[in-house]
Amino acid sequence: EVQLMESGGGLVQAGGSLRLSCAASGFSFDDDAIGWFRQAPGKEREGVSCIRSSDGSTYYADFVEGRFTISVDNAKNTANLQMNSLKPEDTAVYYCAVGFCESTMSGDRDALEAWGQGTLVTVSS
Repeated sequence: EVQLMESGGGLVQAGGSLRLSCAASGFSFDDDAIGWFRQAPGKEREGVSCIRSSDGSTYYADFVEGRFTISVDNAKNTANLQMNSLKPEDTAVYYCAVGFCESTMSGDRDALEAWGQGTLVTVSS
């Protein structure tokens, strides 16, 4: 059974940075992709980023605009999302997810293998 636990969310001022981490168990980064989607209050889910270690592919939503970097630490079985130059519109609950990157990036949670409980990111103006 895949289990995911996010951490690293919090309150930050606009322009600041946060690093989200996702501790994964029951999952091999070599066999599947891992990524992040988010959901802001009153808005639909949207994919943020995804990484497929099998071929090194990374995906980012257009709104990321080079501000975020996704990575994996195989030794710690952890996926990370470094978020820089945060904007108030980045405020949302961020979820770690395992499954096809196409599903993560489309925010199609039902098509994913697993997702975590989420971590809240709040960016103040």
